[in-house]
Amino acid sequence: MSTTAVTFAAVLPGLLVAHNVADHWMQTHHQALTKGQAGTAGRIACLAHVATYTAVTAVVVALLWLVLDLDVSPVGFAAGQLVSAVTHYWADRRFTLARLAALLGKTAFYVLGMPRAGRDDNPTLGTGAYALDQSFHWLWLFVAALVTATA
Repeated sequence: MSTTAVTFAAVLPGLLVAHNVADHWMQTHHQALTKGQAGTAGRIACLAHVATYTAVTAVVVALLWLVLDLDVSPVGFAAGQLVSAVTHYWADRRFTLARLAALLGKTAFYVLGMPRAGRDDNPTLGTGAYALDQSFHWLWLFVAALVTATA
């Protein structure tokens, strides 16, 4: 097996673990509520979340790189983190992912499980928007791992 394949095989699950920790444990309540809002407050909250998120993914990938003696270049490390951070910010602004869902005919799924106007619905983690958000992040973590391993 090539060193590139080994690096990719180690980095991808590391990024997935880091993603879950950073998105659910490290993100503040304020960031989660504000990052999708229009204007400066939303952009700042999203940037703060992505900064923390990227710190977590960078620590995890750096630990894997050092502990497992992976064949990662500084350029690959930085490029992988950049792919992850930029795409995470893009998706977490929310209107962007909602627009992509609409373009792909997934609006009905995107709003699945969301509170309905005029109803006393309880919001849940099990919404279509959340599922599309997480699958989008996983796709780009795959790309980030590939970039990390090959750049």
